[in-house]
Amino acid sequence: MHTIRFMHCDPFNHLSNTRYIDYFINAREDHLLHNYGFDIYDHAAKTGESWVVAQNQIAYLTPARAMEKVLIQSSILEWNSSDVLVEMQMWNESCTKVKAMLWTRYVHVNLRTQKRTLHSEYINGLFKQWENPLSRRMPFEERVAAMKETFVSVSH
Repeated sequence: MHTIRFMHCDPFNHLSNTRYIDYFINAREDHLLHNYGFDIYDHAAKTGESWVVAQNQIAYLTPARAMEKVLIQSSILEWNSSDVLVEMQMWNESCTKVKAMLWTRYVHVNLRTQKRTLHSEYINGLFKQWENPLSRRMPFEERVAAMKETFVSVSH
């Protein structure tokens, strides 16, 4: 559970658009560490490899307000030899209203050369365990529409 901080909000007491990404990325790092025991910073120090954001797609569905508690979920939708697509959703505390959804595509890089590099067998094995694919491939906009339907059916 995360608390939306006043200093991250606009004059309407809504979480500022750019701050959503901060909350999502921090939550993803926490999920990896607390749920899977995977510390991305330790991994980078040991292997000289990490992931950088190549693309974000975000939909703002319901405002997150100052001092509101939100739940953030994240999962790997798909991955290949050098990148990974992660979906993150922000919900209200009771999981009845979706606040926002983010798709982030990360590229695996060698930190010394600053160039794309292939995932190791170890990382491929982890991603295979952690992947939570959609029932079928779809564009972001279609996924957002499906989330809106879920939001309507959950909240009624």
